Amino acid sequence: MTDGPNELPEAALRRVGGSAFTSGLSVADFAACQTMGLEPVAYVQGFCAMQWGWVGMGYSAAAMGGFGAQGGYNQTFTCPHGYVSDDHRRWGQNFEQVALEQAWSNGFQAAYARMVQEAIDAGAHGIVGVVDTAQSLADTGVVEFHLLGTAVKVADLDVPSGAIPWTTYLAGQRLAKIFEAGYAPVSVVATAASVRVWAYCLTQYLTEGNMFSNTGVTEIDQIVSARLAARQLAREAARRQLGGDTMHGASLVVSDRELGEGDQEIQCVLRGNRVRRTKDFDALEIPKATVSLS
Repeated sequence: MTDGPNELPEAALRRVGGSAFTSGLSVADFAACQTMGLEPVAYVQGFCAMQWGWVGMGYSAAAMGGFGAQGGYNQTFTCPHGYVSDDHRRWGQNFEQVALEQAWSNGFQAAYARMVQEAIDAGAHGIVGVVDTAQSLADTGVVEFHLLGTAVKVADLDVPSGAIPWTTYLAGQRLAKIFEAGYAPVSVVATAASVRVWAYCLTQYLTEGNMFSNTGVTEIDQIVSARLAARQLAREAARRQLGGDTMHGASLVVSDRELGEGDQEIQCVLRGNRVRRTKDFDALEIPKATVSLS
């Protein structure tokens, strides 16, 4: 009911008088966060655009045989045929592109820090439902990193001075199950591993389909080794970020770029949620209905 022709309904006054917020959560995730006592305060994001190239990372055409000097994974392959011709590939090499991995990490961390700063400015305890992308802009050598999520505040709890908001890819019921199991989110974890394949003769022949028909089904050892190494390197990098904590909800995305004649570049990006046990299992309350049809 209203008290006069210019008065708003009581429910409308509550909405207008309350503080506004933005959220990237779905209806279900929003309801689940409210059940956990998390209130959305702002939709936050961070962005970084980086340009890198061979020269900028210390590579040169004259040093093609010296990639192992960067440190990290390095494996060589030797031709079993002996001398065939001057253009015959008598050796091959898999090597970790350490400088490329560091450049990727720098870009991600810069975007991440800007997202967290927006959450700090909004007075948030944490950021849920984080989404991150890293994509190249055409063939310019520029990679843009974009992170976004919903900053949340624990209801009726002040943010300690100087506190850094926690972050997680999770939201809704998946996040609720983490709390219920006795864990608390610490931060998102994202690592990239890059391995360059400099093919030797057998790899070149097998990837181009030029081997004799009597070879049957043949495993390409150099490619297998490179892909296994990239995955292992990504996991090792994630472990270093986790410290003594646990990763939950890990996902691994593998991409490759064909460079011709068996040469290729393999990249693995591993993402997950860094969580820390804070208590024993503690069941949450049964969610309350957010909409009544009666």
